[in-house]
Amino acid sequence: MNEGDVMTLMPPPLEDLGTSSGFTLRLEDRAGKGHRALQQAKDQLIALAASSTKIAQVYAEGLPAGNSIRLEIDRQKASAMGVSFSTLTSTLTAAVGSLYINDFPNNGRMQQVILQAEAKGRMQLEDILKLSVRNNDNQMVALTNLVTPVWEETPLQQVRYQGYPAMRIAGSAAAGVSSGAAMQEMERLARQLPAGFAVEWSGQSLQEQQSTAQAPLLMGLSMLVVFLVLAALYESWAIPVSVMLVVPLGLIGAVCAVWLAGMPDDVFFKVGMVTVMGLSAKNAILIIEFAKKLHEEGKTLAEAAVSAARMRLRPIIMTSLAFGLGVVPLMIASGASSETQRAIGIGVFGGIVSATLLAVIFVPAFFVIVMTARQRLYAMKAKSEQREKS
Repeated sequence: MNEGDVMTLMPPPLEDLGTSSGFTLRLEDRAGKGHRALQQAKDQLIALAASSTKIAQVYAEGLPAGNSIRLEIDRQKASAMGVSFSTLTSTLTAAVGSLYINDFPNNGRMQQVILQAEAKGRMQLEDILKLSVRNNDNQMVALTNLVTPVWEETPLQQVRYQGYPAMRIAGSAAAGVSSGAAMQEMERLARQLPAGFAVEWSGQSLQEQQSTAQAPLLMGLSMLVVFLVLAALYESWAIPVSVMLVVPLGLIGAVCAVWLAGMPDDVFFKVGMVTVMGLSAKNAILIIEFAKKLHEEGKTLAEAAVSAARMRLRPIIMTSLAFGLGVVPLMIASGASSETQRAIGIGVFGGIVSATLLAVIFVPAFFVIVMTARQRLYAMKAKSEQREKS
């Protein structure tokens, strides 16, 4: 297409936040430099983004500036020729748009009288300049004697953001680059603009920026909830610690799977990580619960841990295999919302594989280490109490 640029855009993850996926920002003129300087800053920012390897498809949203005609009225000449300014504006208003005259009754209804030029008589600039206005002496004066047409480029839309004149800019991250890294790259490029211009995020990008610092907190809160639930279940602090030590093993597999697939670290992957936490804890519980019972029956910690791992190997593989095969359709999804499904499926599948393979090896070791440390602490506490009594 010779008359414009064509690009394919994905719909936004949240329907009411923006018109496409990717990032959205506002370029603001905070120094009042005018529309032309803002336009130049926008073109400079888009050119800088085009040379970056972390950003793709950066474009300006909205209508571009267009050509318009401004009629400069010579008021002194009009006054000398007896033409009032109100007469001039009324004539132009009636010719270009419409002018209300009065109301009149028609079959019991009041209707308006609107004066308006025919469409064919106001399509060209020459048609407007052929008009005449009446002066105070009831004579007609040609409009060309009173006005001068000036062609200029003016914005077709007036955009303001946070009280400043602004322009809407959108784009997306390059392949293999996260949205957070793309936003940081845009902020770095915006710092190269002349003084007086700044960028602010809007829509889903603003929500992402505000919630970025909350992701580690939410992950930590998820692990804390799992820990407290296990502590209430076993009425012990030591056993939940040995279970939670397995959670990083599952997260390592999820991160590696997403990295090998070349997918970004987005919100859908974080949802999958929360799921992997629960699956990793489940595999550890299957072993530690039996190891705890065997130890209470008289076996040593090492014997109980090895026997429990051998006994629970088949249930761990069965449950992990069932859940892993259940997320395979998400991994190979295509069509609508396939990106979000693959982001969750690939991360969860990688976490299941690593949590299953590594749990059988490391969970018994974690159980022995934590329980041995617990016994030593209790022994040291008992000795200290005996010393105090003596």
